[in-house]
This record gives sequence, C-alpha cells and structure tokens, in this order.
Amino acid sequence: MSAQTAPFAVLTDIAQRSRSMAAGLPEQQEAVELWNGIGFILAGERYVAPMGEVTEILHVPRFTHIPGVRPFLLGAANVRGRLLPLVDLASFFDIPRSSRSLRERRVLVVEEGDIFSGLVVDSVLGMQYFASDSFKDTPKGVPENVRPFVTGGYERNEEVWKVFSAVDLLDDERFLDVAQW
Repeated sequence: MSAQTAPFAVLTDIAQRSRSMAAGLPEQQEAVELWNGIGFILAGERYVAPMGEVTEILHVPRFTHIPGVRPFLLGAANVRGRLLPLVDLASFFDIPRSSRSLRERRVLVVEEGDIFSGLVVDSVLGMQYFASDSFKDTPKGVPENVRPFVTGGYERNEEVWKVFSAVDLLDDERFLDVAQW
C-alpha cells in the first residue's frame, strides 16, 4: 500500500511547495476595456478617427487640380485605378495647419457608401489605444468649425484626443458641395 501512496504523497508535496512559492507573486489585475482609432494632427491638435472609418493611410499622392472648385478641394488622384478627391481639412475648417509642405502631410482615406474621399491632415500618429472609461463627452479646445464632427474625446497622459467622425463629415452638405459657384 505504501508503494501506491508514495507517488500521491510526492504530488501533494509538490503542490504544497508550489502554493507556498506562489504566495509572493503579483495579483492578477482586472483587464481594462480599450477603444482604438487612427491618431492624427490637425492644426496642432490631437484627433483620433474610429478604426472602422479609415480604410487606408497614404502619403499625399500626385494629383490633378480641378478648375471651378472650392479651395479646400486640392484635386483628384488616381489611387489603384480609382479617382480619390483630396480634401485639405485645415482649409475646409478654415483653421491653420501645423505642417507647411505636402510632403509632411498624410491622407486618411475614408469610404462610406458611394463616397470615396481622401482627408489631408498635418500628420498621422498611427493606431492609438485608450481606456474606454477615459471618454469625455465634451472635450475642450475644439475649434468652432470642427465641433460638429467631434463626438467626444479620450484622455491619456493628461492629453485629450478628440474623436473625429469622418462619417459625419461625409454626410455634411458643405463637404459635398465643392462647386465654386
């Protein structure tokens, strides 16, 4: 009988020693729910577009100017066989841009239904993650012209990233009406 209990006694001893050694290990913390989006700079301010609203990020491609359109429409570019209208967001919102050359700027490609458009921003900061509970309904410092397209903000490291809704922008009549006269 002792031959049968010996393996069990060894396993019991190993389990007890494991528990005594594990007592000093850190306690497992509760997982934090995260929200993510594409971060970008516009007029020196940090914004983030929800992940599902941006289909691609590009350097500003070569484009053709289009006569008779409002100044915020830079032109149209051929991107993999599709015409991509390029909209300068700083010009559309009548706010200063923080980067001067087109080389420094980036394009957020958005597509909603039949509308395919490139939003030219000062720079792109890549994918950003925020704790869901850091959401603020009304972030401060949003320019008046941009406010209708900001749906809140996330705070991280004492900075507020304003959530920019490209879908709301694509539904706006002023955005869709590009004719000069």
